[in-house]
Amino acid sequence: MRCFSEIREMIVSAAEPSANLKNLEALGAILLQNGEPNRGRQLNNGARIANGEWLLFHHADTEFTAEHAAAIAALDPTDVVGGAFYRKFDERHPHLRGLEFFERWHCRAFGTIYGDQSIFVRREHFVRMGGFAPLPLMEDVEFSARLRRSGKIELLDPPMRSCAQKQIEQGAWRVTLRNLLFLVLFRCGVPVKRLHAWYYGLDRQFPSIVEPPQISPRRRPCTQTDRQHMRL
Repeated sequence: MRCFSEIREMIVSAAEPSANLKNLEALGAILLQNGEPNRGRQLNNGARIANGEWLLFHHADTEFTAEHAAAIAALDPTDVVGGAFYRKFDERHPHLRGLEFFERWHCRAFGTIYGDQSIFVRREHFVRMGGFAPLPLMEDVEFSARLRRSGKIELLDPPMRSCAQKQIEQGAWRVTLRNLLFLVLFRCGVPVKRLHAWYYGLDRQFPSIVEPPQISPRRRPCTQTDRQHMRL
């Protein structure tokens, strides 16, 4: 992301050591170490030291290109408080690609925006909202609801494309149904700490390698945002 001239900084807020962190530091990233894994707290810690007008909360296994940067830079900060990108239907669910139009409408109209859609928000507005809730899981779901209530949001193209390797290895439908189950349990009031223990207990049964950020350096960027979140 630092290869994009208008990106002020890239902040990696990690909770566990990884060989990839040193690679990112060599690329100019600012590394933050957190005492324990807690997604909401990790995101807030990174945002706290960020200086950009826009904060972009971007997952490490998700592609970021000049087109994504330009889409955020084109936003009117006096009109939009935040938003995210549409999601790309890929080889994980090839039979569902025909439903992508419906999913775009759902997401644009009232649907939850998730972390793998690269949530962005004006820094001043983020501070007024109190940031993310300090949740170890489902922090994006909780934040999405508050962000929609707080002002106008935008869903942008091009769609975000995340690495499909992990889901394919574990079974795409298995992972999708598991995530849906956890979302339902969260909305039914099951404590997040319990969900976190269950989620990562299942995840450890299917270990996979976390890949470094997929960022295209070939085209010039046009963004004012600054935040890279590595989910570890």
